[in-house]
Amino acid sequence: MQHRMVEDLMTRGVVRVRRDTPFKKIAQLLSDNGVAAVPVVDDLGRPVGIVSEADLLSKVAAQPDPAGLLPLPDLTGREPGRADAATAEELMTAPPVTARPEWTVVEAARLMDAHRIKRLPVVDESGVLVGIVSRSDLLRIFLRRDEAIHEEVAGEVLNRTLGLTPADVTVTVTDGRVVLKGAVAVRSLIPVVERLCRGVDGVVSVATDLIYRSDDTSGAPGAR
Repeated sequence: MQHRMVEDLMTRGVVRVRRDTPFKKIAQLLSDNGVAAVPVVDDLGRPVGIVSEADLLSKVAAQPDPAGLLPLPDLTGREPGRADAATAEELMTAPPVTARPEWTVVEAARLMDAHRIKRLPVVDESGVLVGIVSRSDLLRIFLRRDEAIHEEVAGEVLNRTLGLTPADVTVTVTDGRVVLKGAVAVRSLIPVVERLCRGVDGVVSVATDLIYRSDDTSGAPGAR
C-alpha cells in the first residue's frame, strides 16, 4: 500500500524564467503556455522565487488611474515598489516553498495547505528544479476508478496487511465512498481498518458496519 508520489503527478517540462526576465516576457509566457505562474531560477537552475498572475496583477493595480478618476491605491508592505517592478526578480514572491519528488501526495498537500499556496516547485537533492506540482495535480488521485480503489482496499489493506478475507469483511466502493461490512476478531481492529482505508489514494469517505467477536479494549469478551 503506497501513496502516489509527487514525481508521479508533477509536470516535468517546467516553464521557467530568470531573475532578469522582463514583465512583458513573463506575461507572454503565462499566456502562451496556459499556466498561472512560473518559477524564477538562478544560474544553476535552482528556484529562487515564483511569479504568478497575481504578482503581475499587483503591479497593474499599483499604477495610478490614467483618467484620474480613482483614488490612489493603499500600498503597504512590499507593494509600493510594485508600480515600478519590471523584472521577475522585482515581481517574484520569495523564497519559494518547494517539494521533493519522493514526497507523498499527503505531504505535498499538507505543505500547500499550511502555506496557503497553489503550487510547489519540485527540486532534487541538489536543489535544482525538476518539476512543479499544483493543487489540481494532487486532486487527480480522486479520479481513480472505483474498481482500482476496491482492489487496493480489499487486496492490499484488508487481505495482505490485516489478514482479512471477503468472508470476514466485504467492500463496496461508489464514487470513492468506501463501505465495509462484516466482522473482525477484536474491537481495537475497527479503527485501524478505518484509518488504513482512509489512507488509500482516491478514497473520499469510509463508512463501517463492523462487529467484533471480542472486546479487547475493556476486558469484557463477546461480540457486538
